[in-house]
Amino acid sequence: MSRMSVLVRRPLVIGVLVVGLAAFAVGLYLFQPWKLWTDETVNEALPTAAPPSNAPAEPTEPDEPRASGKPNQESAGPRTLASGEFITHEHATTGSVKIVQLPNESRVLRLENLDTSNGPDLKVWITDATVKPGKDGWDVFDDGAYLSLGKLKGNKGSQNYALPAEADLGKYTSVAIWCDRFNVSFGAAELTRT
Repeated sequence: MSRMSVLVRRPLVIGVLVVGLAAFAVGLYLFQPWKLWTDETVNEALPTAAPPSNAPAEPTEPDEPRASGKPNQESAGPRTLASGEFITHEHATTGSVKIVQLPNESRVLRLENLDTSNGPDLKVWITDATVKPGKDGWDVFDDGAYLSLGKLKGNKGSQNYALPAEADLGKYTSVAIWCDRFNVSFGAAELTRT
C-alpha cells in the first residue's frame, strides 16, 4: 500500500468517525434511551384550596347560604367535573384522570395511579380530539385545539396540574400524555362529564 493511499484514507476514516460520533450524540439527545430503564414516581395529594386572600372574610355557618344565594363553597369540598381512564397508545399506559373543582373555584387536572413509560419531552395536554384506540390514535391530539398543562411530573403516581381560569372546559374532551419531541401520544383518556 502506498504512502499516498494511507494519507488519503486517514482523513476519510477520521471524517467517518466524527460524523458517526455526532450522529450518536444527536441520537442520545433525541431519544434519551436511559429513560426506558428509569422511572420518576410523583405522588401528590389533591390540593385543598383556601379562599382567595384578597376576598373579605364573611362569617357564615357551614350550611348557611352566602349573601349571593350560593352555598358556602369552602365547606363543600372538591367536586369532580369530569373523569376518564387512560388507554395505551405508543407506550403501555394505565391510570385515571379527573378534573376537580376546588372550594375556591380553581380547577385542577388530576392524574391518579398513572403508569406509563418515561420518555423525552413528555407533556400533559387537554384536547378536543376524540380518543381512538390503537395506532390510529397516536397522533391526533395536535390536529385541533389543545392546551398544554406543562411537563409530565413523573411517569408513575398521582399528580395535579392547574387549569387556567379562562380555560373553556366545554371544548376539551380528552387528556393525552404527549411526547412533544416525536409528536405522539403515549396514552390518552376520554373525559366524561359528571
